[in-house]
Amino acid sequence: MSWQASALIILAIVVVGGFVWFERSRPSARIVAAVAALAALGVAGRLILAPVPNVVATTDVALLAGYTLGGGPGFAVGALSGLVSNFWLGQGPWTPWQMAGWGMVGIAGAMLAAGTGRSLNRWGLAAVAALMGFLYGALLDLSVMVSYGGEQSLDRYLALSARGIPFNVVHATGNFVLMLAAGPAMVRMLDRYRERFDVTWSETPLPRAAAAGLVAACLALPLLAPPGDAAAQDDTGPGQDELSARAWLADAQNKDGGFGAEPGVASNPGMTGWAMLGLEAAGYNPRDLAEEKTPVDYLRKNLSEIDSTADLERTILALDGAGVDPRDFGGEDLVAQLRKRVKKDGSYESQINLTAFAILAQKAAGVSSGNYGKSAAWLRSAQNRNGGWGSVEDAESEPDSTGAALQALAVSPGGSGEIDDGARWLYRAQRGDGGWSLTAGAPSNSQSTAWAIQGLTAAGDAAADVKNDGRSGLDYLAARQRGDGRYSYSKTSDQTPVWVTAQALTGVAEQPFPLEAVPSAVEDANEDSAGDTDPLGSGTTPTTPTPTSSSYDGTGSGLGSGLGGATGGEGGGGAPVSSPKGGNAAAPTGDRAVEPTAAEEAEEEPTDMITAETMAAFTDQGEPTTSPPLLIGILVAIALALGAGFLWYRRRLP
Repeated sequence: MSWQASALIILAIVVVGGFVWFERSRPSARIVAAVAALAALGVAGRLILAPVPNVVATTDVALLAGYTLGGGPGFAVGALSGLVSNFWLGQGPWTPWQMAGWGMVGIAGAMLAAGTGRSLNRWGLAAVAALMGFLYGALLDLSVMVSYGGEQSLDRYLALSARGIPFNVVHATGNFVLMLAAGPAMVRMLDRYRERFDVTWSETPLPRAAAAGLVAACLALPLLAPPGDAAAQDDTGPGQDELSARAWLADAQNKDGGFGAEPGVASNPGMTGWAMLGLEAAGYNPRDLAEEKTPVDYLRKNLSEIDSTADLERTILALDGAGVDPRDFGGEDLVAQLRKRVKKDGSYESQINLTAFAILAQKAAGVSSGNYGKSAAWLRSAQNRNGGWGSVEDAESEPDSTGAALQALAVSPGGSGEIDDGARWLYRAQRGDGGWSLTAGAPSNSQSTAWAIQGLTAAGDAAADVKNDGRSGLDYLAARQRGDGRYSYSKTSDQTPVWVTAQALTGVAEQPFPLEAVPSAVEDANEDSAGDTDPLGSGTTPTTPTPTSSSYDGTGSGLGSGLGGATGGEGGGGAPVSSPKGGNAAAPTGDRAVEPTAAEEAEEEPTDMITAETMAAFTDQGEPTTSPPLLIGILVAIALALGAGFLWYRRRLP
């Protein structure tokens, strides 16, 4: 078998294997949508920059896709970017090499995330992007030698590579500059998209028989009514709104004990943890759920899936609120696992939310405040000058991260100045409908509103008194509650209702993290047979105290951006900018010039591949031969419009 044939077989295995890997991972519809959007961005980033030799955005896009979404999506973004862009720039034998090259850049991004804990800063990302430019160029140099015949040797490869060094340097420099300018912002937006929407969907079970449905409805009626005297209930336990919401949430439990993002959807640890926190905030111990298995049983069985920092934090908080020891859960010490992840500067993966929730989880588990004082100091140092916090240092302030930071600082050593400044920022960020939105100009949503309420409560402010145009955050949440008890995400969206309802309950209850353990009605009944102990409302209802000052550390709700929800459970989404080498390659607007030798030019090859013009296109060389001024003008206008839009968007963020 010839060298060329062997190389092409390996190349085919890489390309086809990458797509099979992505497909077999069974990505959710929203991850597929993210891959499509990022691939489109990779194509646009290549076409727009085509007039600038060897400066493209595809390598950075593929790298960031892998870094934030994983290896499969990263490969798909890179490979699709190369394939689709060549419909404009020209298909040829170079296409599969470019697909493989950019696909492997996506995989490298996933490996980078796994190796660094996704904690690289702006400069680290830019340096890796530059390295990817050189590696991509090395692969394209190999493709020239393999595809165009001649001697197949290391000496010839080095000779070809030496000619392309200036162009590889330009490619790497372009990658570095683009990543330095836009990389961190793109990572944050992709993180929000992934964590908000990457949930597992399954078919909804067939409806129950009419008789069974009627019986269930009759049994649920007493659960929706507050037990005992209504006036006493208002003072000592959850109100009617909370009771109906927690009854709906409890009814959404799956038979395996866990929860999905909506009723009937397959369980996962993230949604199960959030549902537990919502129930606990409403005064109900999730161990008392009447299914065959409890949420705690589900988490114990799926302990191997609780492996990220966010998973550990959320699970510790949920278990502690249920009265379960997270230091000895399924034979594992989750608290010790979490504490091993702290960085030297005190942060967790250099993220505001992860650091805040690490503090809250340790507080819940009884860790001495001196052991997370450094983390609290890092949080204080990361506060923006306007008083709020973003998802990482220097990011635009938003309610989710600010609410999380306020809850963490309220239970940490240190002064109250940063807490007061954060509360004032939340006052200013409140919208006219009483709610909060993740970004300026976006509509208010229940999850951001719940985080803001929790943060204000932790700061010692009564959420009902924090109003804009006469409306408070509690008014906004009340308007979002549906007739069956669940909360909708916003006025126009009812997405992931289990998740949204769980987080809304923490806001309605005005209880910041960490939650105090809720008494188990089932255990109480076993210990003391007196009285009816139905925890959902038809009997004695466990109650939890309501915080009244910033020193309160008893109860709370949940956040996103790393804890299973995107920055507080918000949607986000975004697209990174990138720049691959060889990106402008396969076309008359190539990236780099590699002159064929006289011997190579003399070799007989198929005429549709080996003309001088085709060789120039394949090796990313030469000046554009078909770049009409009108097309260039349109592309430049698009680039300017995209750049101006991005800058406008960043300036509009709170």
